[in-house]
Amino acid sequence: MIWIDCNRDHLEAIRAIFNEAIVNSTALYDYIPRSVEVMQAWFETKEKADLPVIGVMNEAGELMGFGSYGPFRPHAAYQYSVEHSVYVDARFRGQGLGKMILERLIERAEQQDYHMMIGVIDAQNATSIALHEKLGFAACGHIREAGYKFGRWLDLALYQLVLKTPARPNE
Repeated sequence: MIWIDCNRDHLEAIRAIFNEAIVNSTALYDYIPRSVEVMQAWFETKEKADLPVIGVMNEAGELMGFGSYGPFRPHAAYQYSVEHSVYVDARFRGQGLGKMILERLIERAEQQDYHMMIGVIDAQNATSIALHEKLGFAACGHIREAGYKFGRWLDLALYQLVLKTPARPNE
């Protein structure tokens, strides 16, 4: 496996992973697969804000999975909290990649002096919930019927991990 900081060359592979999740799962509460233009704007936003998009590739040069984080909420007092996401290509699930990607995101968040990582997970996604619990995330909320997809209401489970940083927060 090869760890990378994803760049624009990886956008099509990232888009394919996103779109598979949109079409086949409740990992994303979107209905419409993402266009090239949407993905370019998404990546540009990450670049401008110095937010990581990390990925893992196999020896054949295929992006196996990726993770990122972004602002939890737009207000100034939330500047030390980020909401993260991890996606693994369907062909490579069950190999522990999600755990490795999330561990790297935690490291990166600490390096960037964030204090809180928040996972917003479909409440029926037992695999993601177990992953978060294994890495020390604690359940911190449940929102009933937050979304509607595949003909049913979906609940959200919120998980948080308090990080050791920053040493000196600013207002």
